[in-house]
Amino acid sequence: MSCEQYMIRQISLFSENKPGRLAAMAKACQEENVNILAFSIAEAEGFGVIRALVDKPDVAFKKLTSMGFNVAFTHVIAVEMKDEPGGLFEIASKLSEAGINIEYSYAFSGKNKAILILRVDQVEEAIRLLHSQKFNLIASESIQ
Repeated sequence: MSCEQYMIRQISLFSENKPGRLAAMAKACQEENVNILAFSIAEAEGFGVIRALVDKPDVAFKKLTSMGFNVAFTHVIAVEMKDEPGGLFEIASKLSEAGINIEYSYAFSGKNKAILILRVDQVEEAIRLLHSQKFNLIASESIQ
């Protein structure tokens, strides 16, 4: 099993926390026909971080940097979890037991399943662990 196939490139935008920044990012993606599949926003001391999974990360990176956004790529993991009480615990406890730290996470739920996006400190180890525990990891090619 190649761990690389499960490393998803997430874009992270660092910006002033002020009205219109998310709209500007969304408009730029729309103009380039980039689909935003999932995102989260975090703020600290007047600045924000928009983290997003998009179907065309290189196109989004080029457009957003040309607009003056500070953009970086980060590898994250996407794993299916049970959309029921205990679904998150099942994954988080396995990673914890293996000494793998979850730096941040966000999730979304569809009609049939929930997807957990994880930024961890030991990406390849987390992928191997979750795969060995029979969790369904989402390959990067199915996102991008």
